[in-house]
Amino acid sequence: MGTASTKKFIKNNAGVLTEEAALTTSAGAGDADRVPALNASGILDDTILNASASSSANAVVKQTAAGIIAPAVLNATVSSAGAGDAAKIVQLDGTGKIDSTVLPVGVGPDVATIAASENLAAGDFVNIHNSSGAKARKADATTAGKEAHGFVLSAVTSGNNATVYFEGTNTGVTAATPGPVYLATTAGGFTATAPSGSGNVVQRLGVAISATAINFEPHPPVVLA
Repeated sequence: MGTASTKKFIKNNAGVLTEEAALTTSAGAGDADRVPALNASGILDDTILNASASSSANAVVKQTAAGIIAPAVLNATVSSAGAGDAAKIVQLDGTGKIDSTVLPVGVGPDVATIAASENLAAGDFVNIHNSSGAKARKADATTAGKEAHGFVLSAVTSGNNATVYFEGTNTGVTAATPGPVYLATTAGGFTATAPSGSGNVVQRLGVAISATAINFEPHPPVVLA
């Protein structure tokens, strides 16, 4: 039973007048036919209204502590995994923008959703390779065949899907020196000086336009003898 308040009411129970305490909260079916009362805040309790700030079947929608309706209640999503997200409302991402995965093909940046075969950090330049299907791994100038095909702007753990950008500006980098940049012998990284060791891959990635932005325009890789 719910918690009784100090207020009581007279109830006609099958022709008999009985005294009954009002409830400020409800414990469910056991409190059927009880008289509700305002709680200590002067409002009807959520348990009486059947109100919920999260997604709950047949519940009344309640705003969250932030004063908004939760995305789960609105059936909103930041990114799209395809047909399974049909009919969902588009939600802005952490940068206040629309994620590229919710845009139609041909609209927005040239990207693809590809599973990562290792942990990737935001700003990593990545190589696409075949391992039971297309996989994304860190590009690496120490190994032929691991040239950069694109980059990622968000960290991804191995086995999860990465959004790989094949063109545009890599804004996930730090400490870049404006000017030409090359694939580094540090996996996923870049350098202002082309590698020179035997067997190294020399690949110009594009041009750094600030300390935190590289305009990605990859050149064909050359393996040093």
